[in-house]
Amino acid sequence: MGSKTWIMTTMKEVKKVSGVAGPMVAVMVIQSLSQVVSLMMVGHLDALSLAGASIATSFTNVTGFAFLLGMACALETLCGQAYGAEQYEKLGIYTYGGITCLIVLCFPICLIWTFTDKILMLVGQDREISIAARNFSVCLIPKLFAYAVLQPLIRFFQTQSLVLPLLVSSFATLCFQVPLSWVMVFKFELKSMGAALALGISFWFYVFLLSFYIIFSSKCQKTRGATFSRDFLQRIWEFFRLAVPSAAMVCLEWWSSEVLILLSGILPNPRIETSVLSICFTITYIHYFVPYGFGATVSTRVSNELGAGNPKAAKIAVVAILVLAVTEVVIVAAVLFFFRHILGYVFSNEKDIVNHVSDLGPFMCLLMTVDCLQAVFSGVARGSGWQKIGAYVNLGAFYLVGIPLGAVLAFVLHLKAKGLMIGFIMGTFVQATLLVLTTLFTDWQKQASKARERMFQSNDVVV
Repeated sequence: MGSKTWIMTTMKEVKKVSGVAGPMVAVMVIQSLSQVVSLMMVGHLDALSLAGASIATSFTNVTGFAFLLGMACALETLCGQAYGAEQYEKLGIYTYGGITCLIVLCFPICLIWTFTDKILMLVGQDREISIAARNFSVCLIPKLFAYAVLQPLIRFFQTQSLVLPLLVSSFATLCFQVPLSWVMVFKFELKSMGAALALGISFWFYVFLLSFYIIFSSKCQKTRGATFSRDFLQRIWEFFRLAVPSAAMVCLEWWSSEVLILLSGILPNPRIETSVLSICFTITYIHYFVPYGFGATVSTRVSNELGAGNPKAAKIAVVAILVLAVTEVVIVAAVLFFFRHILGYVFSNEKDIVNHVSDLGPFMCLLMTVDCLQAVFSGVARGSGWQKIGAYVNLGAFYLVGIPLGAVLAFVLHLKAKGLMIGFIMGTFVQATLLVLTTLFTDWQKQASKARERMFQSNDVVV
């Protein structure tokens, strides 16, 4: 393929994926706003409530939501490649198998959450903050079970590029959550626990909307499949084998930022430092779902094309998404830099917190830029089935580089929250670099052969 032809093909792919990436990015951002709404409500109560909710959010992410999200990401490989290979019935079976596994996993997680305060105090957290965090965590249990159903459903839609139902239902859920949270926090005077309960109710509402569409829409007729079939147990086993490294890949990355927030709780003046770092990570977390939306799109395109046996198209899709993602992050980082002085007021009225957030503004811009690259190439890894490689990359990047460096800067050089953030940026940079190199040296023809083998070899298995 000549360079001119390659450029024209890439530009056509850019136009093609824009129609999917745009709505997918919107879906991811809207979903991320659910947590932001809760923190905003709690942040206008008092510093203790915000610190408790922030620590609880970190703790429940580390011990629960990260596992569920990571395991569900295995469906991006399985469902995406099945759809590309036109093995439509497998999408539904894989999805039901994923839901079954995740719901079972919720029960031990609930047990851990009931001891949140004791666990946090054991690692040196402030007693009042730990108790507030325990109350918030227990009230998140309804959200946990909804999340276990929701994440596989999202992958079911995503891998078929059915983004419009996701967009409409996620927006409807956010519109439902905002007034519900306000009523439960301020009118019913449930305070931070009201915000957590509102999250659970809203997520079950989201599950209901997506389930209703799957049952009654003709677009899901081929792919929803039978809930239980003769090879249901075989599909669960396929899911589980890929879900474990997938969970490791996601958890190792997610845990790193949460560990840094937990470390901020043992800094001098923990209520301020924890709140500031939590706000900064919340801001970058909001934006992260923009490149994560691009990553979800490239995961879908890559998995579909590999399943269909089109390795060249998969490679071009990676370049096309990268063009869109880099363009977006440059614009957003510039806007954030110029408005960094007033950004903190969205989350808190305390002057010290707002000033600290402003000081960390340039670091947030840098983190967003590096995050953009790693999110896109993590999507490539998920679509290709490289979750095991991704797990090793994240282990080295964050636990050999990011967290140790952040701890040294924060506690030895006394840079406090700024030091923790610099460490996280360096870990993300190493992660992005390794994922880029992995993609550059990929044999795409070999990946396509593996995908086809995975989809068709299992047809011969009798259960």
